[in-house]
Amino acid sequence: MRVIKYGHACVRLDQLVIDPGTFSEAAALDGAQAVLVTHEHADHVDVDKLASFEGPIFAPASVAPMLEGKVTTVEVGQTFTAAGFTVEVVGGQHAEIIDGLPGCANVGYIVEGEVYHPGDSVFVPASRVGTLLVPASGPWLKLREALEFVRAVKPARAFPIHDAMFSELGNGNFDRWMEMKGNTDYARIPVGESATI
Repeated sequence: MRVIKYGHACVRLDQLVIDPGTFSEAAALDGAQAVLVTHEHADHVDVDKLASFEGPIFAPASVAPMLEGKVTTVEVGQTFTAAGFTVEVVGGQHAEIIDGLPGCANVGYIVEGEVYHPGDSVFVPASRVGTLLVPASGPWLKLREALEFVRAVKPARAFPIHDAMFSELGNGNFDRWMEMKGNTDYARIPVGESATI
């Protein structure tokens, strides 16, 4: 399976795209067969980009009104097939920033029991995964939490996502800490490039 990194939280696994938001490139959807959306925030779901997408879109119920019924809603505990992959839905809530906010649904997706995209959360799934897409930056996240998340999930490898808010310096700092203290094989996939797992 190839993991292709697009801007911010968007990745593509062969013909399956996860979280094509406003910070990611429209090219992520070229030739895609299905889309997974973790939650309703614009950096994870670009309504304009998805308006012309003809394949199935899977997302929590809160995303459905944004895309005028083009969404197949998913819930935690559900397993389904998208673009030929088996997908398990985990998690449930967006990580808190402060005072219970943003307080919205956020699901994570485990694809083929191998790749875990948590969206905006640090939910640790019950099952082991080989590849963790670890959030690097956000108003709901600090470096220590990202490191503890990787240690708790215990993947064979981790790649960063959710990194558009960082500068090159910030990305370098995050990478150094993950390499030193993440306790896993860690690497950054440059935007538009891929890694085979």
